[in-house]
Amino acid sequence: MRDAVTTLIRTYDNTGRYLDRSALESLKSYFDTGLDRVKAAAVISANAAQIVREAGAKLFEQVPELIRAGGNAYTTRRYAACLRDMDYYLRYGSYALVAGDQDVLDERVLTGLRETYNSLGVPIGPTVMGIQIMKEIVKAKVEEAGVANAAFVEQPFDYMTRELSEKNV
Repeated sequence: MRDAVTTLIRTYDNTGRYLDRSALESLKSYFDTGLDRVKAAAVISANAAQIVREAGAKLFEQVPELIRAGGNAYTTRRYAACLRDMDYYLRYGSYALVAGDQDVLDERVLTGLRETYNSLGVPIGPTVMGIQIMKEIVKAKVEEAGVANAAFVEQPFDYMTRELSEKNV
């Protein structure tokens, strides 16, 4: 797993270049948001169960056929599996927030996910909706915690939804 610093250094090292102004500005930006990233991760950690429950409730309100007979979240076992997966996305999203890099999402979440979901008959569309709902909840909670510019919170959630959406044909 990499973070924003190791990814940047690796890129420059692979090309045999010194860090230039652009690289240094990227590092400064990452470090300037460091405390806010840690604060966001703490907010997620302290509220994870509530965030997942709220996002699940909103998702099932928007797509009620998921919890009806024959739906992908019908039965207690499938409902619990859906919330478990949402919790995974939230947890790994928090790792990516702190790292300032999406590498952990590729390594631990996205690689093979589409194939797994397709083989199990899990629809990608509602998964994407659930991730976006969690993003909005997390961003609101992070802003309530006093982080003035919480735009960085969107990055890992948007990355997951973009990658899932692009791969779902």
